[in-house]
Amino acid sequence: MRTIAIDAMGGENAPEAIVKAVLKAKTELPETKFLLFGDKEQLRNLIPANQISDQLGVVATTEVIADEDEPVKAIRHKKDSSMVQAANFVKEGKADALLSLGNTGALLACGIFIIGRIRGITRPGLMPTLPVKNSDEGFNMVDVGANAKSKPEYLLQWAQMASYYAKKIREIENPRVMLLNNGAESDKGDEVHQEAYKLLKDSNLNFLGNIEGNELLLGKADVVVTDGFTGNAVLKNIEGTSSVLLHLLKDSLLNSGMMTKLGALLVKGSLAGLKSKFDTAKYGGAVLLGVNAPVVKTHGRSNERPIYYTLKQVDKMIAENLVAEFRDEFATK
Repeated sequence: MRTIAIDAMGGENAPEAIVKAVLKAKTELPETKFLLFGDKEQLRNLIPANQISDQLGVVATTEVIADEDEPVKAIRHKKDSSMVQAANFVKEGKADALLSLGNTGALLACGIFIIGRIRGITRPGLMPTLPVKNSDEGFNMVDVGANAKSKPEYLLQWAQMASYYAKKIREIENPRVMLLNNGAESDKGDEVHQEAYKLLKDSNLNFLGNIEGNELLLGKADVVVTDGFTGNAVLKNIEGTSSVLLHLLKDSLLNSGMMTKLGALLVKGSLAGLKSKFDTAKYGGAVLLGVNAPVVKTHGRSNERPIYYTLKQVDKMIAENLVAEFRDEFATK
């Protein structure tokens, strides 16, 4: 039976939303065990007595890593936190994967320092799946913040892992890989990006060259590789812009007079389709690529729905034996 260790106390809607998502997912994933780490009394009050079974368990912890905690210090001093204990279960082989909605930096530290890097991987990278305008498939972008500084060889490894993930988990036969840069030409960017371009071009990846920031949502790539500083800034910009535009559109349709409201009724179906296309919940969480087990981060504001999709994502990663194949691949390099 596959086992997912879940930090049930991380995130704004914890533990209620997490428990609801687990109860929904467990009926669809009968071969998977869900271990919830957190305050025993809170969790037992949320879980119906008849649901506690070999497939769903609670591991009592007494501490929580807060969003404002300094990541490395937190995992060292809050040994009995829900996140650290869940990571220890993965390290000790008692669970196959770790999921959290909590402090991103602390989760990255748990992945790197407790669960550990895959031998041959220089730096793990954080990778979400983001929407595009002409497809429901989206694209993967890595790194989006696990590393403040990057080297060309890091970008190559991230691209290799992300491409394999896109093939195995998203079922894209020959993922198109592109390098985020400030121009399409091969000599654009600083030394890191110019050298990364050469490494990617000489690899066996389906590398299509550079992609600029204004093209990210056009569906030109299945995998976009970038340095962690730029990736984090771009990710936050995409999230913020999407939220503002949807808010402005809704406000305009509801507060611009009767004729506009009637027009909104006529295009209601199209607007629903637009909302669905940019619904990031269905893509699951961001994956920390390059560590010895699946470690996945879901947005801290998530409700039941994105957590449910992330549980299915994690389960598929375990079932596909993704990390073991990474381990075999990079150990030979």
